[in-house]
Amino acid sequence: MSLLVVGLSHRSAPVSVLERAALSADAQVKLLQDTLAAEPATEGAVLATCNRIELYADVDKFHAGVAELSTLLAQHSGVGLEELTPHLYVHYEDRAVHHLFSVACGLDSMVVGEGQILGQIKDALASAQELHTAGRLLNDLFQQALRVGKRAHSETGIDRAGQSLVTFGLEQLSAGRAVEAWAKGKRALVIGAGSMSSLAAATLARAGVGEIVIANRTRDRAERLAEILSGGDDTDVLARAVPMDAVPAELTRADIAVSCTGATGLVLTADSVAAAVEGRTGSPAAVRDEAPAHPGGRHAATGAGADDGCPLDLSAVQGATGFSVLGEAAVAGMDAATLEQHAAWVDKGTGTDERRDSRGTPDGDADLIGALAAAAATLGRVPERRRPEPVAREPRPAPALALLDLAMPRDVDAAVHRLLGVRLVDIESLAEASADAPMAADVDRVRGIVSDEVAAFGAAQRAAHITPTVVALRAMAADVVANEIARLDGRLPDLDDKQRGEIGQTVRRVVDKLLHAPTVRVKQLAAEPGGAGYADALRTLFDLDPETVAAVSRAENNTENAKNRGRA
Repeated sequence: MSLLVVGLSHRSAPVSVLERAALSADAQVKLLQDTLAAEPATEGAVLATCNRIELYADVDKFHAGVAELSTLLAQHSGVGLEELTPHLYVHYEDRAVHHLFSVACGLDSMVVGEGQILGQIKDALASAQELHTAGRLLNDLFQQALRVGKRAHSETGIDRAGQSLVTFGLEQLSAGRAVEAWAKGKRALVIGAGSMSSLAAATLARAGVGEIVIANRTRDRAERLAEILSGGDDTDVLARAVPMDAVPAELTRADIAVSCTGATGLVLTADSVAAAVEGRTGSPAAVRDEAPAHPGGRHAATGAGADDGCPLDLSAVQGATGFSVLGEAAVAGMDAATLEQHAAWVDKGTGTDERRDSRGTPDGDADLIGALAAAAATLGRVPERRRPEPVAREPRPAPALALLDLAMPRDVDAAVHRLLGVRLVDIESLAEASADAPMAADVDRVRGIVSDEVAAFGAAQRAAHITPTVVALRAMAADVVANEIARLDGRLPDLDDKQRGEIGQTVRRVVDKLLHAPTVRVKQLAAEPGGAGYADALRTLFDLDPETVAAVSRAENNTENAKNRGRA
């Protein structure tokens, strides 16, 4: 087994990179085809979700495999290899198995414990089987991952530790209120009719929304989803389907909008959302400033001193809300030289007129700079020359529209975050919120299950590796028996059928007994770590033809692949 996975996820890459690296369905197909055409890989599968892109392969060379798979990911994602490489992770053999099993259990999800990843793993396996890129190794691996994930959810309370991205996103939109209380009676618009959008629609229906409108490029899929929602026994929601060009009008009526499509461009621009808010409220949607401003200007400070000539990059300190640029918040992290320049500039804008006049000489400037630098060295900061002015904050109205964007790449323009009257939760904000989510005690139990299953899978694969050699050995023994029986027939032609049968059965029984103990023992030894060499030893001791062993292995793989395609 030489399993290799190369990928990136929300844990290794910012959302901006994940968004650009997202693979369309066609790109995934082409990636798998090119993976199998590459020299180091004999099998391949792609696991692509809204927050991860992973390429799995059976390779015969580690370093060449890493280089080839990384290059293929860069080519098909459209992100340059140099930019993509710092965000890639690599797992090999047992570590790769451990990674996929952890993913299947929800341990590596943005929301720990969510179960939706199992469906995505199942889809990845089905795609690889359909394209004939999954051989015995990846079929066994992905099917076992599904079983491990189901075991984790059935034997532990990992479900209590997490939820789907949809539920987590709705909790962020409700801002601390119970989702059912917040959503009850609201009108919802769901854009897209795929698996994530369908989950969002079902979740909203169970939460008690009064109406759900489904918009999709394929009208039939939207109507089918609307029929399912309207006919549900556990909800009484009114659901209907509309074409995509009706989205702007429906957005003016909606209280909640969820979007998750496979579009490569924006589905909702900032202008379209602003127009919807205006249509809903009757007044234009205001745009919130990047940073709250003082009445006299964004970074204006009271008293003497202005921004002109300041050695600071003011754009880097705009987030220092509540502090003037003359204060300690503005100079955090400065090097000594810039600190001295800033100290001189601050001092020039403060103090009495006499002190200002005295600074006209180099000696005066040097004294002031030295005094401030000494104070900074002693106190660890530049002392405030004046108390910060309170910041005038523009009150933000309650959101008229709540938007949940679960698409990758994003469906909703990030500029919507700046619109007053709109609350947008997207993959990036979900990643930030989930970083502080509490972990359940059951997570440790799931980790134990994963470790046990990884060990069992490795032992099974190592044992399976020697099976073709054992089969070839038994086939060789059967040929030897057949040849000896034929020779006996030539030397003793007078034997009747019963005698000939008894002799043949005796010889075969002797050979089977002689081979039984060593073949059973060699399978046990091969299942242990480092046991791969026993197959080579067996081939050498019995002088087995390598091509015969390879033929047995190919035949077993073909049979297994046909069986797995039937399952898919």
